[in-house]
Amino acid sequence: MSDQISNIIPINIEDEMRGAYIDYSMSVIVSRALPDVRDGLKPVHRRVLFGMDELGVNYNKAYKKSARIVGEVLGKYHPHGDSSVYDTMVRMAQEWSLRYPLVDGQGNFGSIDGDSPAAMRYTEARLKRIAEELLGDINKETVDFQPNFDDSLEEPTVLPAKIPNLLLNGTSGIAVGMATNMAPHNLSEVVDGITAYINNRDITIPELMEYIKAPDFPTGGTIYGVQGIKNAFETGRGRVVVRGNATFETSKTGKEQIIVSEIPYMVNKAALIKQCADLVNDKRIEGISEIRDESDRQGMRVVFDLKRDAVPNVVLNNLYKHTALQSSFSVNNVALVKGRPMTLNLKDLIHYFVEHRNEVIVRRTQYDLKEAQKRAHILQGFIIALDNLDAVIKLIRESRDPNTAQAGLMQSFNLSEIQAKAILEMRLQRLTGMERDKIMAEYEEIQKQIKDLEDILARPERQLEIIKIELTEIKERYGDERRTQINMTDDEFSVEDMIADDEMLITVSAQGYIKRTPLVEYKAQSRGGVGSRAVATKDDDYTEHLFTATMHNWLLFFTEKGKCFWLRVYAVPEGSKNAKGRPVQNLMNIESGDSIRSVINVKSITDADYINNNFIVMCTEDGTIKKTSLEAYSRPRQNGIIAVTIREGDRLLDVALTNGNNHIIIATNSGRAVHFEENRVRPMGRSAAGVKGIWLDEENPNEKVIGMVCVESPETQQLLVVSEKGFGKRSDVEEYRLTNRGGKGVKALNITDKTGNLVAIKDVTDNDDLMIITKAGILIRIAVADLRVMGRNTQGVKLIRLKNESDEISSVTKIVKDPEEIQETDSDAVINDESDDTASAE
Repeated sequence: MSDQISNIIPINIEDEMRGAYIDYSMSVIVSRALPDVRDGLKPVHRRVLFGMDELGVNYNKAYKKSARIVGEVLGKYHPHGDSSVYDTMVRMAQEWSLRYPLVDGQGNFGSIDGDSPAAMRYTEARLKRIAEELLGDINKETVDFQPNFDDSLEEPTVLPAKIPNLLLNGTSGIAVGMATNMAPHNLSEVVDGITAYINNRDITIPELMEYIKAPDFPTGGTIYGVQGIKNAFETGRGRVVVRGNATFETSKTGKEQIIVSEIPYMVNKAALIKQCADLVNDKRIEGISEIRDESDRQGMRVVFDLKRDAVPNVVLNNLYKHTALQSSFSVNNVALVKGRPMTLNLKDLIHYFVEHRNEVIVRRTQYDLKEAQKRAHILQGFIIALDNLDAVIKLIRESRDPNTAQAGLMQSFNLSEIQAKAILEMRLQRLTGMERDKIMAEYEEIQKQIKDLEDILARPERQLEIIKIELTEIKERYGDERRTQINMTDDEFSVEDMIADDEMLITVSAQGYIKRTPLVEYKAQSRGGVGSRAVATKDDDYTEHLFTATMHNWLLFFTEKGKCFWLRVYAVPEGSKNAKGRPVQNLMNIESGDSIRSVINVKSITDADYINNNFIVMCTEDGTIKKTSLEAYSRPRQNGIIAVTIREGDRLLDVALTNGNNHIIIATNSGRAVHFEENRVRPMGRSAAGVKGIWLDEENPNEKVIGMVCVESPETQQLLVVSEKGFGKRSDVEEYRLTNRGGKGVKALNITDKTGNLVAIKDVTDNDDLMIITKAGILIRIAVADLRVMGRNTQGVKLIRLKNESDEISSVTKIVKDPEEIQETDSDAVINDESDDTASAE
């Protein structure tokens, strides 16, 4: 008993636990959870692919039962549970898990809804063709092998990996004290990036990002913002925000619908739908009446039916905010480099892959050279034997046994053992003249090959060239289009740099349908023409806003309730001259019951000099005016901001962009207009209500303001006024006497039953064209130069022929003419110069 006690060695339990835990940690880090930077595989993935290759289940061979493959891998290389091997193989076959799947599965391999795959006894699998690019040349001593778990076989420590698998498919894993989460990328982009790196080893990460733009997830979606991408590429850590792709549709019954066709990476579709349904039931998301999953073999389709009063854009933004329809992918590029875990940036990942491929190519070339030299050595023996054919045959015939013959050949003809053995094994048909020529030709070809292989080994630049050639072949064979879109944020390098700054005609209807149309689609017509049909509107809809803007401009939308929203011109859906357009609510979060009253285009909201020296001037229907610096409207918010406080019973009518030194003219429907200097209105805060701009007759409750004009040069500019019945005229601004703000003003148009009330007031010059639209949707474009300047208090001339008495002028805008535009005259145009020169009292 005392002897046994003496054999017990006391140790400190803390030291033992520390040592044991470190050993366990290193085992998990190196042999389980982290991928190798060279082939992008963890040991279990590598063993599955190598096992399948050894089993011969290549892409052009028949499928084999999954249980057979799992058994092969378990019995030879991976001494763990069968579920770990099968789950690994299943994931490598799922198109929604890997950007470029490595296994071709037949049977039920699960679904994006999280359904479990069928048991391994029911499914079959084989390698995908792209997986064989990982395994190619493995038998040419290109990589090191190590003993398997029982030392009975050898397995590769890494695969030759002709493709940069770590960048293409990414990976995720949790080790001890560290984790990895790497995003997949597009093969074509990655190949271009690696080629650029090989051409210029000093290339910067921003330059690499010109080729590899962002992660490319197998489930598509849209990446919002590139700052997280930049951080991930530059430091190895970053947060990428991904949104599912959704569109708006109208059902056959007239219901608005949100259709989700793509969801973020690693999001379970069924769980997403359940999450949305729970939020709808809990009243946390309003406006959804039903959710249906209509996905099929053609693709994903999740339908959200909306309630009648719901605004699609608002509902969609709530889905993004509260559900996994918007998710973030946290990039953490941790991989094993020479057996040690490291955090790697984009350039590091490319560097280690190129370094690995370079080593593989060198080792492959050395192997091929060795084999070529062996073959050349044998062919030299054949040539010697053929040159001394009779003596060789005589020696062999006289030999007692093969060993004697071999020794005799070696001694007589100075041959090596290998050469002598090959000669003895040569078939008699090789002794014919034709076969001799073949041997000589093969020997010459082998000599050329040896010379070429030696040149590859001697010149590193040739090795790099081979990497580029092989990658180009990979790109041609497997390259595809990017699935995940990128939505740049507005303050960064964005799509506007790739969009021509063309002039567009923006059309907004009374019911909120918006579109942009290239201005060249419209042809000029003479005043009085019948016009062409401009907009396909509903029976009760008509065009309310019509103006020009260039593609890079910002549009500021001001609503009747005094809110301001932002939109880039290129973000407005394009439509033909006859198209209806898209609902504004699909583009902005406009509240139900509110409507667009005015839209202005702004060159920039980031130029400090521009936004601090320009002002937004607003006018309401009851004659209130307000001036605020443009700077107050230079910070876009998705849900808009309060632009002006609107009093009860009033509404915002018109908005203008000014430089602070303009003249302002406000007109009423009764034909009066007040003219005053802008500096008589002091700048106010963004939420202020404003001051009185024109006096309205309290005894006439129907009198209201119909428009406001801001002019820079009152000496040279003219005003155009248009009445309901299509009458209009232009007069010099100076005809309108300068008065104080808040006055009664002077007569702008001689209002009669024939003319109808005043509906529009515009500042014009001879260089402008007029666009006039009626409530019936008829449009005419005429040159202002065709209208002679006449007195302020005249009736004017007929600008457009109305087709019926109930039709009225809806909208008037001016367009600066393109000097190269061809002016076409309508032969049916009627110039109706019914002027009334009778003066009216002011």
